[in-house]
Amino acid sequence: MIDREAVRANAKYLRNVRPIDPEEIHEYIDGTPHPAVVRETLREEAYDLGLREREDGTFVPVSEDPAPQPGWEPDTFPEPYAFALEDLLVERYGANWHRGESGDQLRETIRRLKEDYYRQNPVEYDAVAALGYAIYHLSDYYAAVGYVLDDLAEREHLPRTLRVLDVGAGTGGPALGLHDYLPEDAVVDYHAVEPSASADVLERMLKETGRNFRTTVHRETAEAFEPESEFDLVLFANVLSELDDPEAVASRYLDAVADDGSFVAIAPADRNTSTGLRDVERALAPPASAVSVYAPTLRLWPGEAPSDRGWSFDRRRDVAAPPFQHRLDEAGTADAGVESTAETGAGSAADSESETVPESSGRTPGDGTFRNETVQFSYAILRPDGARRADVLADPDRHAKMAEMERHVTNRIDLLAVKLSRDLTDSDDANPLFKIGDGSESVEHYAVSTTRDPLNEALLTADYGDVLAFENVLCLWNGDEGAYNLVVDDGTFVEVVA
Repeated sequence: MIDREAVRANAKYLRNVRPIDPEEIHEYIDGTPHPAVVRETLREEAYDLGLREREDGTFVPVSEDPAPQPGWEPDTFPEPYAFALEDLLVERYGANWHRGESGDQLRETIRRLKEDYYRQNPVEYDAVAALGYAIYHLSDYYAAVGYVLDDLAEREHLPRTLRVLDVGAGTGGPALGLHDYLPEDAVVDYHAVEPSASADVLERMLKETGRNFRTTVHRETAEAFEPESEFDLVLFANVLSELDDPEAVASRYLDAVADDGSFVAIAPADRNTSTGLRDVERALAPPASAVSVYAPTLRLWPGEAPSDRGWSFDRRRDVAAPPFQHRLDEAGTADAGVESTAETGAGSAADSESETVPESSGRTPGDGTFRNETVQFSYAILRPDGARRADVLADPDRHAKMAEMERHVTNRIDLLAVKLSRDLTDSDDANPLFKIGDGSESVEHYAVSTTRDPLNEALLTADYGDVLAFENVLCLWNGDEGAYNLVVDDGTFVEVVA
C-alpha cells in the first residue's frame, strides 16, 4: 500500500515550485511505488490538495478564481454523449435497436413513463425503463442544469474546486451538463446517489467526462445514504417527486451543504412537480431560518414567506432532438394508445389550472412523439449562509406588499416584484402576461402588459428571476381566476433593479 501522506507532503511542497510529476516524486516515497500508482493517488487527493491534472500527466494548482459564466445556451446534445448512449442501446439490442420488437418495447416504455408521471404513479426503473428515460430526457436535463448554475456563477458562488453530491442522479443528464458548464481547469469530486438500473447508464455516461471530474456512484437510496463530508453543491434534479417524504429527505441533505455551499433542486415544469418543489423550498427555508432562498423566488420582505400555489417555471432555448430520438421516433408505428404531451401547461390569470394532460389520438411514424426538444423547468437554490442572488428589499414607505394587495384594488401603486415566468399567453393577439411575486403573496399575482412603450418594456425584456420596480401600476382583482392582475399601461414605469 502506498504511503498516501508522503504523496500529499511531496505535493504540498512542490505545488508552488513547479508542476508535480509522478515520474519524479515516486522516488521520494517509501517503497518507490510505480509512477502510475502515485498518479492515481494524486487524482484521488486532487480535490483536497487543490490540484488539477494536465494532459502531460503533471499536476498544478487550481485557480482560486470562481467558475465564470460560460455563456450557456446549448442547442444540441454533444455527440460524445449521444454516441455513448447509442453504444449501450446497441450492446443490449443490436444495431437495429430502434426497430422491431426492441423499438416497440422502448417506445411503449417511454409512453408508460410519461403516463405514470402524469398520474403520479410510482415509477420503477429496470434496465429498459432506464434506457427509455435516457433516450427521452438526457438532452433536456443536460441543458436545464446549466441555466440554473448561471444564477450561482453570476455572483461568484460556484468554485472551480467543487465537491458535488447528486441525489437521484438518474441516467446522468445533470451531471454531464455540470461537467460541460465548468471550465476545463476545474476540479470536481462528484458523488452520485442512484439505486436503480439508471446507475448502469450513469456510469457509462460518466466515462465521457474529463480527467479532473472524479466520479463515485453510490448505489443506495436517498433515504439510506449517509453523507460523510460537506459538499459545495448538493443537487436534487428531477427526483423530489419520486420520494415518499421529499421534505424530510431534502432537509437531511441540506445539513450536508457546506456553510458557503448551495442546495439546488430542479423539477419538471408541470403543475404537480413544480409546486411540489416549491413546497420543499418553503419547508427548508421558513421565515425565521438562517437558510435563504437564493433564487429565483426571492423574498423581498423580511420575515415574510409566500403561501400561494407557487407554480413557477422557466423556459429556455430548445435543444435539437439527438439522433437517437429521431431514430426511435421515425421507426415507430402508428399507435392509438394514450400518450402524454411533451409540452407543459402554464398557470396564468387567463388559465390558472392549465397543466400537462394525456392525449388519446393515434400517432403516425416520425410525428415527434419521441423527440423531446423543450427545455422547461422549475428550480430552487437555497444557501445556508443567507446569500441571495439580489440584495434588494422592498421599502414599506414606498412599495405595496402583495400580502396586503386587497387594500389596493382599483388603485395605482408602486411595488417591487420578481419576474417568475415567460409570457404565459398562447396567442399573439392576447396581452402579454407574466407571473410575479415578492415573497409575501398568498394568491397569484400577474403583470399584464396592455401598452408597450420605452418606459415599461422592461417587463417584456427582463429575464426570468429579475427583480422589477413598478411605478403607477393599476391593481385589479380577477374574480374568475382568484388572482390579482397588475395592469402595465402607458401610465406605468417598469425598471429592472437587479
